[in-house]
Amino acid sequence: MGIISLEKADHLFWLGRYTERVFTTLNTFFTYYDKMLDIEEEVYKKFCEKLAIPMVYKDKEDFIRTYLFSENDPNSVYSNILRAFDNAVVLRDELSSKTLSYIQMALDCIEHAKDSQALVYDLQPVIDDLFAFWGCLDDNVEDEECRNIIKCGKYLERLDLYMRLDYSYRQIEKEYNKFLNRLHKIRIGYNLSEVDKLSEIINLGEDWKSRYYEAINALWSVF
Repeated sequence: MGIISLEKADHLFWLGRYTERVFTTLNTFFTYYDKMLDIEEEVYKKFCEKLAIPMVYKDKEDFIRTYLFSENDPNSVYSNILRAFDNAVVLRDELSSKTLSYIQMALDCIEHAKDSQALVYDLQPVIDDLFAFWGCLDDNVEDEECRNIIKCGKYLERLDLYMRLDYSYRQIEKEYNKFLNRLHKIRIGYNLSEVDKLSEIINLGEDWKSRYYEAINALWSVF
């Protein structure tokens, strides 16, 4: 196992975060999209509020197109897959071209879906491509430290999103344990006191929500 530079570790960590951000926010968007069409047109405002996304969208249609496809919206799915791809390109030697290709495929899929009239159907392959990316990562990336750093970023991002998006306590606890497992395996410094604080909050069970903001702040202060 070779020594990983701080710069490379940063790329690995953010690759994990951005791929997970696209995966979970897109999956959640599909649920809100159905609600916007069938039940509540302005439910997208709740989605934005939960994720602390500025309300810059004019209406439902503007939100759908801008949030999914705008390169100029830093919170968009497209912006996040671009960031994932940029990090992956730098890591081509560590990832392998085959592993990188699944990020490229996800990016291409989003670009091709811009004019789609069947958004959920045409964007579903993005989810499949990211599943394939993670599977290929385990199969093709030999360096365990590289895999652990990517997955540490992935599970930190997932935990943050699950807490914000009102996932069940059982799901949050599960992702927290997965995050801790990877955190203890990487050779990167982190703030143990913030980890302990987060553990204390998560261990409250369903009552963790009474310390919601403290939990979010602790998670963001781990590194």
